[in-house]
Amino acid sequence: MVGGGPGAFIGAVHHRAATLDGMATLVAGAFSSNAAKSREQGAAYGLAPERSYASFDEMAQREAALPENERIDFVSIVTPNHLHFPVAKAFIERGFHVVCDKPLTTTLEDAEELCRLVKAHDVVFALTHPYTAYPMVRQARAQVQDGALGTVRKVIVEYSQGWLSTPLEQTGNKQADWRTDPARAGAGAIGDIGTHAEHLARFITGLEMEQLLADVRSFVPGRRIDDDANMLVRYKGGAKGVLFCSQISVGEENRLAIRVYGTTASLEWHQEDPNFLTVRHPDGPTETWKPGHAFLSAAAQRGTRLPAGHPEGLHEAFANIYSNAMRVMHARQAGETPDPLDLDFPTVRDGAAGVHFIQAALRSGREGDWVDASYVAPGA
Repeated sequence: MVGGGPGAFIGAVHHRAATLDGMATLVAGAFSSNAAKSREQGAAYGLAPERSYASFDEMAQREAALPENERIDFVSIVTPNHLHFPVAKAFIERGFHVVCDKPLTTTLEDAEELCRLVKAHDVVFALTHPYTAYPMVRQARAQVQDGALGTVRKVIVEYSQGWLSTPLEQTGNKQADWRTDPARAGAGAIGDIGTHAEHLARFITGLEMEQLLADVRSFVPGRRIDDDANMLVRYKGGAKGVLFCSQISVGEENRLAIRVYGTTASLEWHQEDPNFLTVRHPDGPTETWKPGHAFLSAAAQRGTRLPAGHPEGLHEAFANIYSNAMRVMHARQAGETPDPLDLDFPTVRDGAAGVHFIQAALRSGREGDWVDASYVAPGA
């Protein structure tokens, strides 16, 4: 693991997710740019002192020098956004697989370079958009793919939070400090949570953006980065969309929600109530789909860990991405063809598409006009 030092929230989430299924053990890390803090975090995880590194460069070099059966198999990148690119590059170039937190990078140039590197070095690269790994989100995708909604006409997706409705970054809060720093975050609400909304809509519907019009604001005085954005979206094929993200919506916690309207039915899913997928028909009863049943799609069943009636949560969704990626890594090592269901995780190309979306939204906000949002990431 790179990042996730003392006091970091997301590092602990990644660690739990990676180890939830007993498929991986954390054996090495560069947890902080401060060597003492890195050693402290390594000791907390029970690592051998020599595997708690002072920097990610040192870790990449020394792990690559170890015999193949002793070195790490993959690295989890859980740093602030501006470090995703150099860390990923250092490990990819040495042949290590990567699981990286989103957004992929802070610039499109860096994102596309990672796409090329992943292809050139033939490594597995998974991006943690965990919300698309919930069983009922996978079922929602199956509903669209199976034609249960007819032709999709309209998509409404939001991610609303309220935790940055005040200048929290001025109080010493570590998370608020780096997430509102343009140099480390790249983008504010759009990059932090708007990219989750964009990916969720793309994952469920399969639609690709063609144009978008964004109203981007920073409401908190003195804040140097966006904390609220409202967008109109035109999708290829004629569907329309509304996407909004906000970190100044007072009282909201993690309100990620999506509605998809087709010609024959519609669906709705809320992250804060993730076990329920609602499907509505104009001439029939409203359906409520829940995980844990054999009639669900194969992908939804693969992502379900508990018997029906038990909540499937964020750690389990994160773990679905990790476990799928690790099964693909294992298949590669064994010279086998991965199970298609195991390939169901966001890749480096999804990450590049997300970075393009962020930059298109920011550009539209600056220019106050529609911008081209179509994009195809490089690489296979």
